[in-house]
Amino acid sequence: MTFDQVVNASMEESKQDAIFNCSESSPFVIKTVEMHTGGEPLRIITDGYPKIEGKTILEKRVYVRDNLDVFRRRLMWEPRGHDDMFGALLVDPDERDADIGVLFMHNEGYGTMCGHACIGLGRYAVDRGIVPAKSPQTELVIQCPTGLVKLWVDYQYGKIGRVRFHSVPAFVFALDQEVDVPNYGRVKVDIAYGGVFYAILPDSSLGLDLRTAPVQAVKNAAGAVAEAVRKAVPLRHPEHPDLAFLYGTIITDGRDEYEPTPALNTCVSGVSVDRSPCGSGVTARVAIQYRRGQIDPSKERQFVSAATGSIFTGRPVRETKWGEFDAVIVEVAGHAHYIGTAEFTVEQADPLKNGFLVK
Repeated sequence: MTFDQVVNASMEESKQDAIFNCSESSPFVIKTVEMHTGGEPLRIITDGYPKIEGKTILEKRVYVRDNLDVFRRRLMWEPRGHDDMFGALLVDPDERDADIGVLFMHNEGYGTMCGHACIGLGRYAVDRGIVPAKSPQTELVIQCPTGLVKLWVDYQYGKIGRVRFHSVPAFVFALDQEVDVPNYGRVKVDIAYGGVFYAILPDSSLGLDLRTAPVQAVKNAAGAVAEAVRKAVPLRHPEHPDLAFLYGTIITDGRDEYEPTPALNTCVSGVSVDRSPCGSGVTARVAIQYRRGQIDPSKERQFVSAATGSIFTGRPVRETKWGEFDAVIVEVAGHAHYIGTAEFTVEQADPLKNGFLVK
């Protein structure tokens, strides 16, 4: 952050502190459950968040962004979080078919869909009795800002295993879209929506090898691609114009034709490198592979994270339509694990109480 950004953020945080009485006599205390899915962190906020206004989940997302952002920064940024932290705030759904609603947050703001978080929330909802556990699998529906996500949680003998989900319809926005990327030349990218929009391209087109490239080199390339696509390609969402933005870049090993061995990829959004294969990213990749005839519903493909080696599976389920786009429902599956609980507090005399990021 620049000096001016730090000053402006501090002024805004002081206003929000005053509004929500975060004083020594009324301390800030927020409780969380800490999980990870394929290595990607998930901080589920369980208690202590201020009341969230709004009738719809998109209105709630706007409200927390405009009125409660200091709390996101306190939980996602250092010293309580880090560049790659990811959070989930449970809210009341406005869709009657949903069991729970969720707002996603990260170091830069508020996401609209997150597959690894849905996998973690599926396990959490069953473990906490939010939905009754049923064997051999428990069904639930999560309302995300992007829409309804249906989940199946494997449940046998009191133990939870794999979690599968069907997100909103996934579709291809563009294939072989040419963009000029500074320092990398003219490259071809596929752009697809898997709950958010991604630009997807093989490592070879950037002069990289995901198996050996330093993470910083991958981040630099992914960031340059994302910036180039945002400048060159106006996106369209079939229902909500405010969801028509590029979330990140997925760099792959180029092995898109179906084979039993896992396909490698790294997903980068802003400064964050996904430790998992990325659930919404896998959804987008399967949509592209289905469009190209490289996979069909009889095949389940494995996708492995270049960062950690963790694996998600993905397969096309059925065709559908979303507005102008030919779309496909994609099933993604993975495992989530608990790593602890936390209780976060603030001392008002702390000059860094509202968080910071080192860049």
